[in-house]
Amino acid sequence: MSRSRSPFIVRGTADFMKVTAAMFSAGLATFALLYCVQPILPILSHDFGISPASSSLSLSVSTAMLAVGLLFTGPISDAVGRKPVMVVALMLAATLTIASSLTTSWHGILIMRALVGLALSGVAAVAMTYLSEEIDPMFVAFAMGLYISGNSIGGMSGRLISGVMTDLFSWRITLGSIGCIALIAAIVFWRILPPSGHFRPSSLRPRTLLINFRLHWHDRGLPLLFAEGFLLMGAFVTLFNYIGYRLMEPPYYISQAFIGLLSLVYLTGTLSSPKAGSLSVKYGRGPVFLCSVALMLLGLCISLFSSIWLIFIGMLIFTPGFFAAHSIASSWIGHRAKRAKGQASALYLFFYYVGSSIAGTLGGFFWHNYGWTGLVIFLAGMLLCALFIGRYLARLPEASAKPKSH
Repeated sequence: MSRSRSPFIVRGTADFMKVTAAMFSAGLATFALLYCVQPILPILSHDFGISPASSSLSLSVSTAMLAVGLLFTGPISDAVGRKPVMVVALMLAATLTIASSLTTSWHGILIMRALVGLALSGVAAVAMTYLSEEIDPMFVAFAMGLYISGNSIGGMSGRLISGVMTDLFSWRITLGSIGCIALIAAIVFWRILPPSGHFRPSSLRPRTLLINFRLHWHDRGLPLLFAEGFLLMGAFVTLFNYIGYRLMEPPYYISQAFIGLLSLVYLTGTLSSPKAGSLSVKYGRGPVFLCSVALMLLGLCISLFSSIWLIFIGMLIFTPGFFAAHSIASSWIGHRAKRAKGQASALYLFFYYVGSSIAGTLGGFFWHNYGWTGLVIFLAGMLLCALFIGRYLARLPEASAKPKSH
């Protein structure tokens, strides 16, 4: 039940600590479950006798189904509430991941991974909406940054545990263990997240959903932010999908465990996300967003060098740039959407994960045919488009534009 007419949650209070701890647990579980297969893509290629592009489908189908699910879970959360949807989604995704570790056929694994992505759609957009509704507007950017820090640690943990444990045991034991850890995180989330205080249910009638959908697309900034989500996430996932293939080939011959350790660069995202939120309050979202995307482009270009240390430095620059840009774009969505914020966040993340699926799989074509240089050119083109769109976004007024009347 909602806490009627309760005040917004402000930084420094007990409720703020509970919210950030709960969201941290949710972000950790969500992204550990989603990306735990990424460092073991070469192992899956070997075990099932499939190509790199086919192996990447174990991640792409998850993100694709997550994107599809967002079109439904966002509006559902607008009708039935934020917390119930997130709790059920997390527990279901963790259980499905445990089940996937027991699946023996490649097609069976793809089906289970698709269901995991579909379940996780109940967390991705709803968490952002919960924060934009419950946290005082002065602290939303900071809180969003902390949540995305949890995302970065979750992505890092999933990749790190997966890479190291697969080297020591097997990928099946690894997936089962990650599923159990995520289930514990889901229980923590359920127990400590405060109930919504500002949630007001809206209708699930198709006509109402269509009206809200049109309002989002008539805003001058929201469609551009949707495009940014597509480009940023597409570039980020594609880089990490294929860096393992590059480093396991000559002249590097890097071990599977070390590939997993590369995910430690995600720790830079835990710092850059809240910092970007603070800087955006001081300097504005637009300038900080553009600088963040520029960092991604710089890190990508550095990865062209053959030195293993320069490749690692490039990833250290690329990764915090991504998390900072995503943090700003996420808080920007809640700022511009004046109605059906759950649906607006769902649309942003729909394009975000569609970008992951399309670019992540298409990147396999560039890697297979043109090597790392061809892949970098492909990703650089995406980031240049993100910079061009970001320049226009930066010139828009901060207040949400009024939708056109019809």
